[in-house]
Amino acid sequence: MARHGRTHYQRHHELHRSERSGWLRAAVLGANDGILSTAGLVVGVASAQASREAVLLAGLAGLVAGAFSMAAGEYVSVSSQADTEHADREIEKRELAQDPHGERDELVNIYVGRGLDRDLAGKVADQLTAHDALGTHLRDELGLSETLRARPLQAALTSAVTFAFGAALPLLAVVLTPAAHIAPVVAASSLVALAVLGAVAARTGGAPMVSGAVRVLLWGTLAMVATAAIGRLFGVAV
Repeated sequence: MARHGRTHYQRHHELHRSERSGWLRAAVLGANDGILSTAGLVVGVASAQASREAVLLAGLAGLVAGAFSMAAGEYVSVSSQADTEHADREIEKRELAQDPHGERDELVNIYVGRGLDRDLAGKVADQLTAHDALGTHLRDELGLSETLRARPLQAALTSAVTFAFGAALPLLAVVLTPAAHIAPVVAASSLVALAVLGAVAARTGGAPMVSGAVRVLLWGTLAMVATAAIGRLFGVAV
């Protein structure tokens, strides 16, 4: 049935939050770690009565090392996940080739378990298998889909870039703050940035903003207190 020149049935795509999970996790982790680790390093060195130049040098070294570390860590971690997905894909290919009837029965039992009667489950299994047998088994048997597929390079680059941006915030505070007040200003500004990041990340992921901000603030405060205490305890100028 036509309606104003358009068909009644139209394709509709909903952007679910799970579609953001891969890059969002890497971005939040990178930015959060960039702010927290660099600010903690800066606060610790500044609390040891180091010069502004020494504090800035330590922060820059932390930015570069941290960005590469985040990229490498994410790439290795997500690559392991991708390898597992690839192995499962190959197993399903082999099983479909060797035992198609057994694989069909697996699908039927899955659909029956989800609430379909056996006759309908058989018809659904047959039609989906005819359309895309491998994709159907990966999705319905193993929970793998293109949307949630592991992307190592994307995760690595996202983590590195967001870490660098996050780390730049406490370094900017070092440049703009009088040398005598670097530690408290960097700590305070970094905690504000962490709270905002936690709230934004929670909102983007569909969680309450307040709880997202509080949980990041808690760990951020502990890190600042610990590094400041270490700097004051040793009191060694770099």
